[in-house]
Amino acid sequence: MNYDEAVKTINSLLVFGSKPGLERVGELAERIGSPDKNLKFVHIAGTNGKGSVCAYISSVLREAGYKTGLFISPFVLEFRERFQIDGEMIPKQELADIVSEIYPVVLEMKDEGKIITEFEFVFAVALKWYEKCRCDVVVLETGLGGRFDATNIIGTPLASVIMSISLDHTAILGDTCEKIAFEKCGIIKPDGITVLYGDQPDGVFEVVRKAAAERNNRLIIADTGSADVISSDLSGSEFSFRKDGSSEKKKYFTPLLGAHQIKNASAAIYTLLALRDRGLVISDEAIRSGLEKVSFPARSEVLCKKPVVILDGAHNPGGAAALSKEIKELLSPYHKIGITGMLADKDIKTAMSELLPLFDRIITVTPDNPRAMSAEELAEIVRSFGVPAESESSFSASFKKALGYAGDDDSAIVVFGSLYLASDMRKVIIETLK
Repeated sequence: MNYDEAVKTINSLLVFGSKPGLERVGELAERIGSPDKNLKFVHIAGTNGKGSVCAYISSVLREAGYKTGLFISPFVLEFRERFQIDGEMIPKQELADIVSEIYPVVLEMKDEGKIITEFEFVFAVALKWYEKCRCDVVVLETGLGGRFDATNIIGTPLASVIMSISLDHTAILGDTCEKIAFEKCGIIKPDGITVLYGDQPDGVFEVVRKAAAERNNRLIIADTGSADVISSDLSGSEFSFRKDGSSEKKKYFTPLLGAHQIKNASAAIYTLLALRDRGLVISDEAIRSGLEKVSFPARSEVLCKKPVVILDGAHNPGGAAALSKEIKELLSPYHKIGITGMLADKDIKTAMSELLPLFDRIITVTPDNPRAMSAEELAEIVRSFGVPAESESSFSASFKKALGYAGDDDSAIVVFGSLYLASDMRKVIIETLK
């Protein structure tokens, strides 16, 4: 089996299972040798910020000398981005070889009436690769929710991290922040450490405190007010951080844009200090260097400075609110053109209400996904907010039109919406700007 055949095999599986539960993926892991039993994890859930914190923590662990696996969902650059060790994606043939090894087991289970979904299979492949490569630590991002997410077959991790909670995937996870928090708390395992992002809606703290207490976890609240911004521009932010109870402030820099990324970095620092308490050797210099070297495509990513072009996967109200603050902080003097595309099952109107008043014009496109809202329908929603909007039939045409409107150095183009859109638009932007 070659790489293209492997990806085709993975894509042939169901996206969602017929019923929730961890029994199937747990059995699959057992049948391939229980690779999860030979690995240590940092497990991260949340509505927004979990990908950034995964990037921060994995970058610091690499700087500290640990062979670090990273599992993320979804991908932006290419499919292999989901599987990384020390910042490098899995080699194509290695992915194909592991798919060839595991897929017969999936077929055996299918014959027994046990249907393995795409995400469950992808996670099993990741576990097998991390075990074969003898990773010291795997930074593990949940896919959807937490309690019934395939990643939750692992035992007690080095730390469970719960990031910002907001309304998303409400049909699956629940229609209140408390219900969603309950699902995310599924990753809290007995006798562990839980780190909770400190800026949460009312009701979330009590849900997490209860779950942590019931499972005998030390609960650490990552105080988002423990960081003070020193300077911030389109190259990133310098900030000072002081842990609770300490009089000493340390300075750090992150290239990821926006005040929300400083908060995410603070949550990462709290987690790393907790890992230090668990026996990992993580120096202050490793933390500083890891934060400074972090890279995370399509999350407030500056692709050009003349004109300014920013790519961000803000696709739900929480992400839109964070991007809105970022635009106000960094782009207030600019004439702003937006390019956006969304999935129809998202809370589009709430997300748009955060962002649309900031733009002079919006161009809509249709993301390459069966759940996508059409560009024409999204343009109608934009116009209902009183913002000029027009739809385009292709990613390339939308960016060229935005460049035409930008015209000079006083303009900024912000591409936001579905990560499926971000993946395709990133390639178009980089190719066009060559």
